[in-house]
Amino acid sequence: MDLRDYLTILRRRGWIILVTAVLAMVLAGGLSLIQTKTYRATARISAVPARPDWGLGSSAKELLRNFVLNINTHEMANEVISTARLDMSSYDLLAKLTVSAEPDNFALRIDAVDEDPQVATKIVLTMGELFVRERTAYYNTQDKSNRIEVVLVDTVIDAPLYRPNIKMNLIAGFALGVLIGALIVLVLEWMAGDILATPEHVKRLTGLPVLGVIPAAGKRN
Repeated sequence: MDLRDYLTILRRRGWIILVTAVLAMVLAGGLSLIQTKTYRATARISAVPARPDWGLGSSAKELLRNFVLNINTHEMANEVISTARLDMSSYDLLAKLTVSAEPDNFALRIDAVDEDPQVATKIVLTMGELFVRERTAYYNTQDKSNRIEVVLVDTVIDAPLYRPNIKMNLIAGFALGVLIGALIVLVLEWMAGDILATPEHVKRLTGLPVLGVIPAAGKRN
């Protein structure tokens, strides 16, 4: 098949792809509207060495993984629940929580997702403050030149809508609809592939000239 054949197929069956894409996009939008809304708050904790030393900097980066481990505990979760007066268990809180290290920035990232944006904000802010307080008390007992300065980057934290992402869902639905529509068109073309519909089709497939055409039954000239 050459480009002209593909263009012919698009002119003849392109509406199938378009209709399927629009239907899939509408379906994705409808599902997005009935999804439960969840919000995500993010807090960052800076953990910078007190002096610009390569060895201390490397140690600080290695410690970030240990910090993540210490934050992701039921003990810390229960302390956050008690301090912020949250109505949930430690299992519930940890299920909403994601803690990750950002070694290149000498930082920890704490994310919390909840149906209530205020709850998500309380979780990350309280957890960040408790961890900073505990680490600061510990490093104050160490030699000043070997300390790691642990601070909460910002105390003003928003919790924007996390899910559903309606725009992305619409784009994904449209793209999926295009693929499904294209597949339907391919199947239809494959099914019709063995039908010699026109004299031009016969000539192109066989390389032989067409000497005559038998009209369809019931067709009158």
